[in-house]
Amino acid sequence: MAKKRHRGRRIMAAILVTLLVLLTVLAGSSWFWVNSKLNRDKMLTNMPGSQASTWLILGSDQRDGTPGAGEDTDITGFRTDTILVLTKPRHGASSLISVPRDSLVKQNGEGMKINALAYTSGYRALTAQIEEITGNKIDHVAVIKFGGLQGLVDALGGVELCYDSDVNDPNSGMIWTSGCHQADGGAALAFSRMRYSDPKGDFGRAERQRQVIGAISKKVTKPSILLNPSSANKVINSGLQAIIVDEKSNAWTLFRMVLAFRDATGKDGISGSLYWTDPDYYPGGIGSTVLLDDARNTSLFQELEQGTHAPGQVGGE
Repeated sequence: MAKKRHRGRRIMAAILVTLLVLLTVLAGSSWFWVNSKLNRDKMLTNMPGSQASTWLILGSDQRDGTPGAGEDTDITGFRTDTILVLTKPRHGASSLISVPRDSLVKQNGEGMKINALAYTSGYRALTAQIEEITGNKIDHVAVIKFGGLQGLVDALGGVELCYDSDVNDPNSGMIWTSGCHQADGGAALAFSRMRYSDPKGDFGRAERQRQVIGAISKKVTKPSILLNPSSANKVINSGLQAIIVDEKSNAWTLFRMVLAFRDATGKDGISGSLYWTDPDYYPGGIGSTVLLDDARNTSLFQELEQGTHAPGQVGGE
């Protein structure tokens, strides 16, 4: 028993040292430097706060010149094809929940797919829509630029990703042999974008996107990155180029977001998607949409906010 206690103390000490090193990197002049370099936009609403800390993580298919950016070449503007809600309660398990890109929502009384909302009405309107779905305040928003994601993975020296099928998808550029592999930035980007060759379509892509972000969050907090000033600076620079944040975000809120990601995607976390009643619903005029189960989603996020939901997978029908 004594040995187990000492081992537990050593593990906890190592974790604390790791966190202190990251805080040191972000402290002092580096802290102010990170804050001065953040790209910010107005994306928050005036909804009252909730018991948990909640981040809205978005990924856009804006034509940024990176491989696979133009999968849907017949679409003008941009679409927010990655929508994730990250929740860290005061006590209990953290969660990372995907919002299907084709979820049916209403804006100014008109039905539309949620992934078009930021383009038509702005990021603040999308934040408000997510708050309506979840019933919880969004404290911070981060928009991940796909090209920046590629640079961040390369700065980390790659991440391990797993997919149990062979893939040769020309739309996304994903070429994959079934199993787990060390992926560089280009492979991780294609892994995140591929959907046409996935039997589960966009739902499968959402699963892989959560996997990529989880792999990044785990690796960015490793001592091999944090204890190496050159690696840490490279990662910080790449991370700053990869994101746009809300008007109230700073280095500390980003640090907390990374830790919440790591917890949510770990063995004691909660991950999955929103609940729906029909994944192929045709309301007329906008094609196939996902009809959400409002009652189950409200109940889900009440539990996530309060920290009473058990770890594991959630969502679906």
